Amino acid sequence: MQGETGKRSAWVVAVDGPAGAGKSTVARLVASRLGLLYLDTGAMYRALALKALATGTDVADALRLVELLQEADIHVGEDPNRQLRVWLDGQDVTDAIRRPEVHATVAQVASVPGVRAGMVDRQRALAELGGVVMDGRDIGTYVLPNAPFKFFLTASLEARAARRHRELAARGFSVDPGVLRQEIVARDRMDSTRAVAPLQCAPDAQVIDTTELSVSQVVDQILAVVRGR
Repeated sequence: MQGETGKRSAWVVAVDGPAGAGKSTVARLVASRLGLLYLDTGAMYRALALKALATGTDVADALRLVELLQEADIHVGEDPNRQLRVWLDGQDVTDAIRRPEVHATVAQVASVPGVRAGMVDRQRALAELGGVVMDGRDIGTYVLPNAPFKFFLTASLEARAARRHRELAARGFSVDPGVLRQEIVARDRMDSTRAVAPLQCAPDAQVIDTTELSVSQVVDQILAVVRGR
């Protein structure tokens, strides 16, 4: 699919930030507006976390998690309505990877160096196919350090916790807001202190605080930068 100026191959957009900052929603809409591939890297890690839970794998067993990744067929794409879908070993797990137990486990799975290395290889291979909007926690610093467009989305802890609570409630999950807030704090700490590709803002990234902004306002800011360069 071509972008708005027919230059799909020239556009590589990295969108990073902590949990609940709005990365996935914003990145998906930016990709749609530009006619680019959208890749939610967090969904890939969630799929592996789901596989670990389903197989009874100890998420503290780093070697087994790497083996599990090598065995896993993880595919992220769009359905005919351009909605993000995630497949694990041929099964649609789009809803399953958003379960609270997966959310509580994914940071530990993603912190394993061998898992990150394997995922990054897959992510870079997808980016080489053409223009892409990729979101995650290490895209601008590690996965695609040469991306010409880098954005780091952030928001207050209260706003991020509220967004995550609404998301889970919409999916039918009941989670105590206080517990959810604690989980986000723990996830931030784990993401920021892991040995390989920690959550950081790239020096050349544009920071956007989404606390008081609507999704459309954030999307418009990003599009203005991409179109204007």
